[in-house]
Amino acid sequence: MKRIVNALDKLKLTYAVFVLLATTSIALPAQTFTTLLSLDGADGDEPLAGLVQATNGDLYGTTEFAGAYNAGTVFQIAPSGALTTLYSFCSQSGCTDGRGPLGGLVQDINGDFYGTTVGGGANGDYGTVFKITPSGTLTTLYSFCSQSGCTDGANPEAGLVQATNGDLYGTTYDGGAQGDGTVFRTTPSGKLTTLYSFCAQTNCADGVNPVAGLVQTAKGDFYGTTKFGGAYNAGTVFQIAPSGTLTTLYSFCAQENCPDGQSPASGLLQASNGNFYGTTTRGGAHHNGGTAFQITPSGKLTTLYSFCAQTGCTDGEIPYAGLVQATNGDFYGTTAGGGANCTGIGGCGTVFRITPSGTLTTLYSFCAQSGCTDGRGPLGGLVQDTNGAFYGTTNEGGATGDGVVFALSVGLGPFVETQMTSGPVGAGVKILGSDLTGATSVSFNGTAAAFTVVSRYFIVTTVPTGATTGRVEVVTPSHTLSSNVPFRVP
Repeated sequence: MKRIVNALDKLKLTYAVFVLLATTSIALPAQTFTTLLSLDGADGDEPLAGLVQATNGDLYGTTEFAGAYNAGTVFQIAPSGALTTLYSFCSQSGCTDGRGPLGGLVQDINGDFYGTTVGGGANGDYGTVFKITPSGTLTTLYSFCSQSGCTDGANPEAGLVQATNGDLYGTTYDGGAQGDGTVFRTTPSGKLTTLYSFCAQTNCADGVNPVAGLVQTAKGDFYGTTKFGGAYNAGTVFQIAPSGTLTTLYSFCAQENCPDGQSPASGLLQASNGNFYGTTTRGGAHHNGGTAFQITPSGKLTTLYSFCAQTGCTDGEIPYAGLVQATNGDFYGTTAGGGANCTGIGGCGTVFRITPSGTLTTLYSFCAQSGCTDGRGPLGGLVQDTNGAFYGTTNEGGATGDGVVFALSVGLGPFVETQMTSGPVGAGVKILGSDLTGATSVSFNGTAAAFTVVSRYFIVTTVPTGATTGRVEVVTPSHTLSSNVPFRVP
């Protein structure tokens, strides 16, 4: 089975481990890094994906290995660091429930979570789509390679996105008509449709092996990346309609020596300006350290930053995860290698901020503590919690070397986040927050909406008649909170 995490990507280096309690260190003024939890194997090992904030205020994630059967876990963690293992994969004979979740989770409007596993399932080691309740009850919705030749896809490595129609969309790394990956749709009950099989064009000009998930725009189309294939076999950016019509927008390494980047392993973020932003693991202007880029919906790509621009790659290298746009308009992300504390081959990784114009600031370099007890090698992206802080995971390091969950506060204030970032008039919307008790009004770009405060962490509402694209605003006794991104009304 092909895997996205090979020896180079995982940055497996030998290091001493010292058992320390979760600690806090000051990285820059008005900036605080906190190791919330060191995983110990029993509660999971080597988290590959980022976290998702749920309607109960906690964060949820996955680990690739360990748990009760060394096949990965789903876990819940409070912002304070208290962790609960909700499910250990391979609890069924033959791992028919799946094993090795590499992607993150998505919470649907009904409160359940959906995700994928790269292996296991009813048909062999080809992966699954699953649903899990907040309390930990797991249902296997689909086992890949249910069709002869795995034409339905195999080995999904990315998480899912829930579209405005309620269905879930994702990618598989392998399988499909040509064996090089697919884009698929599944209903919440598990009825799967293969929308596109990659390498359908001569020399795989349409791309092969999508590692990352998809993002849906207000117009309904999806955008994503493939790690390989394209005109130069260095990966692509593509657009796909819900019907399955695919357009290759950009082929990486279009420039000599790949200064435009190579092999994207992360999905795209649609920013508030309508453009998409992402990263490539390789290429760039400096030592093959990877890039951060912007691409318009029509496919015009601009390289914003080439990593490893500093001696010893202290600015980081190999950005494996995608970007998140924070409430200040800047983008935040991680690199799997480089950093100030482990220069040379591989490295320890960083957290960085990059402006829309491409100015990069390294906020934290991992392995700042003896034995890398603060973590090492973050392969997943960040999530900005509605309390303003960022949360993430590292694939390695920590007190036992199994990875950590961390928080980074950079002084940004609280905000609200809508579950579903677009929808028509009348659509149901959940609004997440950190303290919504006593809210007195909700509005969509200035248009008042009826609402119900369900708990201090979330509100349910509907898109009101007359609403237009813009920020959602919630007024509470202590704050006027705006959404982190515009809510788009088609």
